[in-house]
Amino acid sequence: MRRLRLNVAMSLDGFIATPDGGYDWIPMDPTIDFDALFAGFDTFVMGRKTFMAMQQPGAMDPTAGRDVVVFSRTLDPAAYPKVRITGEEPAGVVHELKTRTAGKDIWLFGGGQLFRTLLDAGIVDAVEVAVCPIMLSDGIPLLPPGVHSPRLTLTTHRVLPSGIVMLEYAT
Repeated sequence: MRRLRLNVAMSLDGFIATPDGGYDWIPMDPTIDFDALFAGFDTFVMGRKTFMAMQQPGAMDPTAGRDVVVFSRTLDPAAYPKVRITGEEPAGVVHELKTRTAGKDIWLFGGGQLFRTLLDAGIVDAVEVAVCPIMLSDGIPLLPPGVHSPRLTLTTHRVLPSGIVMLEYAT
């Protein structure tokens, strides 16, 4: 079965973006092999806010050539024909994606609230966090309050020259 993996950069004080959704605070580390990272995924799932941030001029788009599912009740699917915009319940959609026999892992690409929803549904398989050596003091939290948080098992870790600490946990 395909795995749903949250892979995200986070400030030392627990934020994944500035209050306005910015991510220019994330340090670049030349030892991160982004090609290898992206090669492990063929599907991205995200919330509306993350998707809209990626639509800004000059924004990075790592999803090119991959399936993209955006959870939104307000976006018009006809306006974004290259992605799947759905107002369906995220847990059901992601469960269906995970049970497809063919395919690589699924990247839970963005949205703390979407992460909370899928974590509460018990379908997140891995939490992979790049802890960056910066404190934002305010912003979008990695995980908003919710029902529960499962105990995680550390599967690997490494410290990069930039001071980023890469942590991978199984749920």
